[in-house]
Amino acid sequence: MATLSTHILDTSVGLPAANVSVNCEHKHHDEWHLIAQGETDADGRVKGLNGNEPLKIGDIYRLTFFTSPYFEARHIDTFYPKVTVEFVVGGDRTHYHVPLLLNPFGYSTYRGS
Repeated sequence: MATLSTHILDTSVGLPAANVSVNCEHKHHDEWHLIAQGETDADGRVKGLNGNEPLKIGDIYRLTFFTSPYFEARHIDTFYPKVTVEFVVGGDRTHYHVPLLLNPFGYSTYRGS
């Protein structure tokens, strides 16, 4: 069974972003279904974001990072109240890691390992 994890690095301070809520959804028949929720730990990581549902080859998944509360807690304005990342699961991996590099006015993501 393929698994899914993420982590967030706040590039404005060079530290992990802790206590950020993350939802994972699966697109099925043009509708999104929530399959797991998590919150980043002190190291900015969330493991097991696919819950008990195996990732399906060829299907589309979506991670939503709720970034506004993270910045609000630091009294920092942000342009992006949340970040949404959609991706397709291929048949080449047993684990998917989707990191988010974040700052108040921009973000970047990539397929990690």
